[in-house]
Amino acid sequence: MRYRPVVRHTVSVSELNFRLPGRLRFSEEMPENPAVPRDAATVVLLRDSDQGLEVFLLRRVAAMAFAPGMTVFPGGGVDQRDADESVRWAGPEPSVWAEEFAATEPLGRALVCAAVRETFEESGVLLAGTEKGVVEDATRFGDARQALVSRELSLASFLRDEGLILRADLLRPWAHWITPAQEKRRYDTRFFVAVLPDGQHADGVTTEAESAGWQRPQDALADAEEGRSMLMPPTWHTLTELAKFPSAADVLAADRTIVPITPTIVRDGDGLRVVVK
Repeated sequence: MRYRPVVRHTVSVSELNFRLPGRLRFSEEMPENPAVPRDAATVVLLRDSDQGLEVFLLRRVAAMAFAPGMTVFPGGGVDQRDADESVRWAGPEPSVWAEEFAATEPLGRALVCAAVRETFEESGVLLAGTEKGVVEDATRFGDARQALVSRELSLASFLRDEGLILRADLLRPWAHWITPAQEKRRYDTRFFVAVLPDGQHADGVTTEAESAGWQRPQDALADAEEGRSMLMPPTWHTLTELAKFPSAADVLAADRTIVPITPTIVRDGDGLRVVVK
């Protein structure tokens, strides 16, 4: 798959008005010194099924310090080793990703590497291969996957040892969300989309999730609306966007301009609401 330059248009989120579940603890008070957001990457894995477009979702364990019990896409914080320039690369160069996400070139590189690493750690899907093809069976790298999770191994070392290159051409930029200033743990998260490679299987075998699986975006939204799951505003909004697409190919072909979105938490009666102005 070759990368097609993004034709820019503005992604509108002005309609977002999201009432937070009562089980979540947020403060409406703006802290005097808000926490500095940590850079992070999230990957929305896509596949086509007989029922239509599906996305891979994980339900985080209740003991997690951030977003406990929430249904999320695979992702996590950037590791300083994700900026390693020795990573062999196919697809858009780090400078292209830096421009898409309004970042420095080293951060652009680190975000893509973090996206690939976190996706492999949390779902077993490996967006890597050779110049001729993508890995078809990632289960043979199970030991390396665990070593990546424990931070005994860096992504650069893993790819080098296995003779693999990172396939940035499998990713597309999608969104940029920053945790509200009222939250103690904040993330500056860039969202990517990618199609499940042929032959690979998303298993969700991670200590951070109690369950995982594929769902149509509209079904995931229905679960949240009926109280069977909980979604953070970025996840809810992303699912709402994806529910409009008939196929993974249509998602990859979507025109995007990435703008940073920082929601605000406001009081709404006896509850709290997230709004984007």
